[in-house]
Formats: sequence, structure tokens, C-alpha cells
Amino acid sequence: MDRLQILDEIRRTAKENGGAALGWRRFEAETGIGHFEWFGRFWSKWGDAVREAGLEPNRISEAYSEAYLVECLALVTRRLGRVPTSADLRLATSNDPDIPSETVFRRLGSKSSRVKTIASFCDTNEGYADVAALWAQVSVNQIATATEEVESSSRSYGYVYLLKHGSRREYKIGRTNNVLRREGELAIQLPDKVVPVHHIQTDDPAGIEAYWHRRFAAKRKEGEWFVLSPQDVAAFKRWKRIH
Repeated sequence: MDRLQILDEIRRTAKENGGAALGWRRFEAETGIGHFEWFGRFWSKWGDAVREAGLEPNRISEAYSEAYLVECLALVTRRLGRVPTSADLRLATSNDPDIPSETVFRRLGSKSSRVKTIASFCDTNEGYADVAALWAQVSVNQIATATEEVESSSRSYGYVYLLKHGSRREYKIGRTNNVLRREGELAIQLPDKVVPVHHIQTDDPAGIEAYWHRRFAAKRKEGEWFVLSPQDVAAFKRWKRIH
């Protein structure tokens, strides 16, 4: 289904409806053209599609499905470049009438529930890797929150570090119990100067290291070495402690 076919169907169904464009849910029911076939591919709002077809959007409100709410949440996340807060959602509604009110999004449950819902949505729909990565950070933060319940006396701290190899764009992500000692060991092994970039203190070095290795898997060179962009490095440096 391409853009022109959808526009033709919008005009056809509007003509049969006395000249009034259908809402996207009724349009889907009558044509079989699903929401996923246009949302995020050709238009971010149904009203834009209707206007491109030469019609005025029908502003009659409809009940929002959970699928639509998840798509809207993914869209707002992409626009912001981060996981939206309640205030962000309220602002998004005021700027875009096709985005439901913040109170409607509460149907998606707590933040932990939304993490799972967004992850499932991104897994089953192509083109949402950026959204999945942003919400994955919430998962790491939840790990940190959960581990606060462990008594301090039983904790064994370590570090997940990021080192740069000289002037190259090569970075090593590893774990250690002693950052300075590890930097010294690598300085002896490598031909170029080792430049410390950042380290994260954590009581789960293996788990946090595995998270970053998975996140940057597509950029792995060999072993624990990765070719990272400035944005990747900035994302790593946002974390100081995960306990």
C-alpha cells in the first residue's frame, strides 16, 4: 500500500460519507488499511493525510486504542530524543491535537509497564531502534533503583569503564574493581596512549557491562572494542552510579 493509494481511499470513503473524511479508526474498519501502514511512514498525524487528500479532518473524538497510545508515546519519544515525562506529554498534546491528553496515557500503566510495552512494540515494528534504545535506559535505571534495596554491607562495588585508544574513534568498554590499575595495564598493552573517558560505579559490573555491549553491538570491532560516535559517548557519560 503506497501513499497515493491511501489518499485515493481517503477521498473515496469521504465521498461515500457525504464529503466528510472518516476518522482513522473507521477508515481502517472500512478499507482494511491499518494504522501501521501510514503512521510513521507517510504521516505522523491522520489529519495531515486527510489535508493532503484535499479534505478537512473530522474532529469528532474517538476512544483511543492501546496500540494508538503506544505509537503516540513512541512518536513523542522520538521527537524529544528522550523518554517523555508527564509534563512532556502535556506539552505534546498542546502542540499536536492528534496526541491524546497526558491522563489518557496513564492507561499504559507505570513506567516499568511502559518499558515492556514499548519494547514489545519496537520489536514487532521496524524503524523504531532509536526509540527502543531510549527506553532501554529506563531499564538500566530500574536496575539501579532495585539494587538500592540490598543492604550496603553486602554490596561489592566495581566499575564499568570507557577508554579511548589514542586519537582513534576506538573505545573499550570493560569492567574492573580498580579503574587506575586497569588503565595502567591497558597502557602497557596498546601501541597508542590510553585516554580515560568515563567510568560508572556499580554493584553489578557484569550486568551493566553486558548492557552497553548489547547496546553498541552493531558498532563492535573485536572483543570489547567499539567504534562510537560522540552521541554514543555522551550517552555513556550520563551515568555515574548504578547501585
